[in-house]
Amino acid sequence: MSQSIEVLDRRTQRDLQYVEKMENQMKGLEFKFKQVEESHKQHLARQFKAIAAKMDELRPLIPVLEEYKADAKLVLQFKEEVQNLTSMLNELQEEIGVYDYDELQNRVSNLEERLRACMQKLTCGKLTGISDPVTVKTSRSRFGSWMTDPLAPEGDNRVWYIDGYHNNRFVREYKSMVDFMNTDNFTSHCLRHSWSGTDQVVYNGSIYFNKFQSHINIRFDLKTELILKTRSLDYTGYNNMYHDATQHRSHGGRERALGRLCHKLEWLHHLWDPLTSPTATAGGTKVHYTYQTNASTYEYFDILFQNKYSHISMLDYNPKDRVLYSWTNGHQTLYNVTLFHVIRSDEL
Repeated sequence: MSQSIEVLDRRTQRDLQYVEKMENQMKGLEFKFKQVEESHKQHLARQFKAIAAKMDELRPLIPVLEEYKADAKLVLQFKEEVQNLTSMLNELQEEIGVYDYDELQNRVSNLEERLRACMQKLTCGKLTGISDPVTVKTSRSRFGSWMTDPLAPEGDNRVWYIDGYHNNRFVREYKSMVDFMNTDNFTSHCLRHSWSGTDQVVYNGSIYFNKFQSHINIRFDLKTELILKTRSLDYTGYNNMYHDATQHRSHGGRERALGRLCHKLEWLHHLWDPLTSPTATAGGTKVHYTYQTNASTYEYFDILFQNKYSHISMLDYNPKDRVLYSWTNGHQTLYNVTLFHVIRSDEL
């Protein structure tokens, strides 16, 4: 239990340090604004343009700051509960002796399970907002996919990059997001079969992909480079079987589905991005529909989705990072999401 608290505390402290760093940068930008106002008129326009561009890059981090503050409060609440339980355990041990140790141990284990459940709920919830995109890198190919492994162990920050959408067998592995952004140093993995579409997923050390010109899904272990499992997905389309489909599945008309993978695949949350539907507006497209497969329920809402580079060939949610990974017309971008967490009292 202490290890779980320490891990959560370290993550929260790390995130807060990151946010504090961003706040210091924003304060520095405000100071530069004052310098620009006092400087010579000849340099005013050029300096203002550069600072405004920097502010546009930092503005999407504001929702992240609010999420981190909320998480920090939750961590403090957990700490207080653990401290209270520790005091209670000490008092009980003095009163009833060592013969009820198993019962106390069960209570501690139960608290640990509830703590893990609360931590997991921070990664999944009802979508209430999507930030403006943050451009991480620009590639020449219009189609492709990129991602990180949501079940990667602590310290494993590898980025996986898949170029194109059909008849290719190579997957690039970058050691970290920094390497992906700033260098061309990567390890290339060659799959046993060519893939098709942009629906690839790296999950728990394996890549799942669709075999070229077939409806066969393959699980390929990236460490051993062996095929662990194959499965035929009957009635799925491939090779442009459906109208306007560049991926392995039907898009349901001209709308593209965003699959949201939560812990242990317990439920799948579909968000529809109507890039060409009548609900698109001049300010951007909108997410307007959600369907929960485990309960067969749906809901309509209206959330603005800023499509900066027009054509989206890939859009996936990573619950570990709590961001949307997008491949948009040759640009690899990230969207921060705001989630509404419902934690019932009987789950605490």
